[in-house]
Amino acid sequence: MTFSGFPDEGLVFYEGLEADNTKTFWTQHKAEYEAYVRAPLQALLDELAAEFGTAKVFRPYRDVRFSNDKTPYKTHQGAVVVPEGRGAGAWYVEVSADGLMVAGGSWRLESDQVARYRRAVSDPVQGPRLEDEVDRLRAAGWSIDGERLVRVPAGYAVDAERLELLRHKALHASRRWTPEEDWLHTPSALDVVRDAWRDLRALNAWLADNVGATTKEPRPRR
Repeated sequence: MTFSGFPDEGLVFYEGLEADNTKTFWTQHKAEYEAYVRAPLQALLDELAAEFGTAKVFRPYRDVRFSNDKTPYKTHQGAVVVPEGRGAGAWYVEVSADGLMVAGGSWRLESDQVARYRRAVSDPVQGPRLEDEVDRLRAAGWSIDGERLVRVPAGYAVDAERLELLRHKALHASRRWTPEEDWLHTPSALDVVRDAWRDLRALNAWLADNVGATTKEPRPRR
């Protein structure tokens, strides 16, 4: 299947799911999800695979075991590319009733990764490189987010250089586009995602080179 854009019917499907997040709605409209959400997203990912790698498409079902929110279905469809053997640093894309979201970086770091991240942020060479890249992305319209401490991390001074970056326990950048963007429903959406992912290469490379993979046992997902 050739990617031709994200159909408006897919966004309408999610509007309905937000209003009626039940198995009954899902069963009645699953064919629309497959045709207008999952199929075009997979086509997009297939087009990007040669440059970025094979993506994992997330399941549409929520894990409600540890959540007070028992609604069974996610109201968005996401996919992630994690470069093999690089550890930290990934690309992400998501479609929902709110439009398109593209992101990159690291969303969850283990304690050994956080320690390496902070050592690199403190480094007189690697720290400024990350700071410059984060500043560049922010100036280009990216939102910089990630779990962070309110206080100064243990072992660091209150006047430490790049303190805001040191507070991070994860670091990622994202951009969003609303359904009003005409190109969202055309093949041009592929170019938007490709260009956005390319813009995140330096951030992902810094994370891969300086943080890498964890040596800890994986935590259970909640």
